[in-house]
Amino acid sequence: MDDALWNDHVSPADYSSAKDQYQGAILEQYKLCVEMADRVSSRRNLTNTFFLALNTTVVAGLVTGDKETWRGSSVWVPTAGLMILLTQCLTWFVIMRSYRQLNGVKYAVIGALERRLPAFAYSDAEWGALGEGREWRRYLPLTRVEQWVPLMFGAAYAVGFLAAVL
Repeated sequence: MDDALWNDHVSPADYSSAKDQYQGAILEQYKLCVEMADRVSSRRNLTNTFFLALNTTVVAGLVTGDKETWRGSSVWVPTAGLMILLTQCLTWFVIMRSYRQLNGVKYAVIGALERRLPAFAYSDAEWGALGEGREWRRYLPLTRVEQWVPLMFGAAYAVGFLAAVL
């Protein structure tokens, strides 16, 4: 872990009085980038909570609702409902993908800033210890898992629709 953590190109000499302001500015930018990446993750979690609650409510309503009303209606009513639900699931998927891309870039910037700091706390040490998310048995990034949830809801809606209509 030590080999991946410490930057051999940055030493105490880089923190001499002439370089202190420069290193201080890099550290402040680093802190800001880490904080902003954390905020994006928090917003992503809130978005997931919203869509998960919305879908859970829809599923509960469909399961406990009056099935005879659906069977007696025109096929266009449940088809319109399905299209709305699938559009909402697609929107959820696209938003999660966007958050994943945004955080990916933010963490690349954090890694680049770490190249000017004494330690590679995230980019090489932590992320490297996790296998960079390449081996799912070692570490499965949540951003990949959460993208499957709206797809699973959409598939369940489509299957439920077919079961109800046929």
